Amino acid sequence: MTTRIQSALPAFALAAALGSALAMGASPVQAQEKGAAQEKCYGVSLAGKNDCAAGPGTTCAGTSKTDHQANAWKHVPAGTCTKTESKTSPTGYGQLAAFKPKAAKAG
Repeated sequence: MTTRIQSALPAFALAAALGSALAMGASPVQAQEKGAAQEKCYGVSLAGKNDCAAGPGTTCAGTSKTDHQANAWKHVPAGTCTKTESKTSPTGYGQLAAFKPKAAKAG
């Protein structure tokens, strides 16, 4: 029984060390995102990836039904929204407020 514990101990230590290293690698990015100024950007999130406000029939985060949904927003670094591509926006870029999507081109 002692042999099993002794052979499992190095594997556990390796897993713990690897997990700690991965967690430390993610922390600076999360801290930077939380500390940096953010703005709500409409029309840039993918389906189910919005942060909130996805219109009628949805509740909040992760409930947008389509990519680039005009009334669904995602937090982005301040100053980048209107430079981020949006396939539904009349300007072709994200908007700082919900908008009416441009008409789809007939095929």
